[in-house]
Amino acid sequence: MSNNYLFSSESVSVGHPDKIADQLADTILDAILAQDPKARVACEVSVSTGLVLVVGEISTSAFVDIQSLVRNKIKEIGYRDKKFGFDGDTCAVLTAIDEQSSDIAQGVNDPEDAKHQQNDLELGAGDQGIMFGFATNETESYMPLGLVLAHKLMKQAKKVREDGTLSYLGPDAKSQVTIEYNENDQPQRVDAVVLSTQHLANIELNQLRSDVLEKIIKPIIPKNLLDEKTKFYINPTGRFVIGGPQADTGQTGRKIMVDTYGGYARNGGGAFSGKDATKVDRSAAYMARYVAKNLVAAGIAPKIQIQVSYAIGLEKPLSLNVNTFGKSKYTNKQIIKVINQLFDFRPGAIIKKLDLQRPIYAPLAAFGHFGRDDLDLTWEKLDKVSDIKNLINTF
Repeated sequence: MSNNYLFSSESVSVGHPDKIADQLADTILDAILAQDPKARVACEVSVSTGLVLVVGEISTSAFVDIQSLVRNKIKEIGYRDKKFGFDGDTCAVLTAIDEQSSDIAQGVNDPEDAKHQQNDLELGAGDQGIMFGFATNETESYMPLGLVLAHKLMKQAKKVREDGTLSYLGPDAKSQVTIEYNENDQPQRVDAVVLSTQHLANIELNQLRSDVLEKIIKPIIPKNLLDEKTKFYINPTGRFVIGGPQADTGQTGRKIMVDTYGGYARNGGGAFSGKDATKVDRSAAYMARYVAKNLVAAGIAPKIQIQVSYAIGLEKPLSLNVNTFGKSKYTNKQIIKVINQLFDFRPGAIIKKLDLQRPIYAPLAAFGHFGRDDLDLTWEKLDKVSDIKNLINTF
C-alpha cells in the first residue's frame, strides 16, 4: 500500500487586494527608510472599492508624500484605468498616522539609557512573539516545491499580462499547486494546478483556459512532473471579470502563508509588510530562515525548522527550538550549540548582520520573502555552511 501523500500551496498576484495592501505598506516603509534608516514604522493599509486607507504608528524625521506613493504604486501594479474596477488616479487615499507609542519606544530603545545610546546591538525586541524559519533541500532555493511553482505561475501571469501576450488579463489572480510526495517526503509529481485570473468581459472562457494553459502553466511546470493524471483547474467558477479591490477588501498581513512557506512549515502569525526591522516579526523571521537554510545546505538535515521567541524590550531571545523531523544524525543539543556560536539572534545584531535598515522591502511584498533568486537578499546567502560543517563535529 502506498504511503504517498498530497500537499498544496498557493500564491497570489501583485493585483490581489491583500497583496496590493502589502505592497503599499512596504512602499511607504521604503520611502521612509531611504531618508531615515532608524525610523520606527508600523504601517498598515486597507483597500476597497475606490478607497485606500493608510493607518499606523510612525516616528521619523523623514517626509514622504503618501498620496503620490500610493497612487504610483497602484498604477505600477496594473490598475491604471477603470476597466478593472480600480484606478490609481481616481481612488480616494485617506491617512491616519500617529507616532509610535512612547511605552513601546522605551522598551525597544530607551533614549535615557546610555547603554542603548552607545551600542545598537543592545536594542530590545519591538514586541513579544514567536517566529519560525524553515528550509528544505527539495529545491535549489531550499523552499517547498509547491510554493516555488505557485509563485512562478504568478510571476509568469504578470509577465504575459504586461508584455501583451495575454493583454486581456487583469492584475488579480491566484494559483495553487498540489504536489504528491512519497513516504520519504520526496516530491514525485504535480497532482493538480489551480489558476484563477481576472479578465476582460469579452473573452470567451474556452479561449482563456487554453491561453492560460499554454502561455502560463506549461512554460512553468516541469514536464517531468506532469502526467496523464495531473489535473488543471483554470478559472473553475468561470467568469472572473470583477476582481481586485472592487470585488474584495484587501488588508496588510493577510497572506502570511504566501509570504513564508506555503503552509509547509509552521508560522508564528506575525505579518511582515509595513514594519521596520526592530519589529522581530520581520527581522527574526528573516534570521531564522537564514539559519535554517545554512544548516540544510551544510547537510545537517534534509529539512529544518527553527523557532525563536522574544519578550518586548528584551534583547536576547527567550527560547530557541530546532526541529529536524527525525532525519538528522546530529542531536538537537549539538545543533543548538552551533547556532549559538555562529548566529546572534539579538534584534540589533540581526539588523546589523542582515543590513535591514535599507529600502529593500517593496519587492518582497509579492511572490514571497524567501527563496527569491531574483533579489539579492542577505538572509538567503549561504555564507555559514563551511563554519557549520567545521563546528558541528566538535561538540
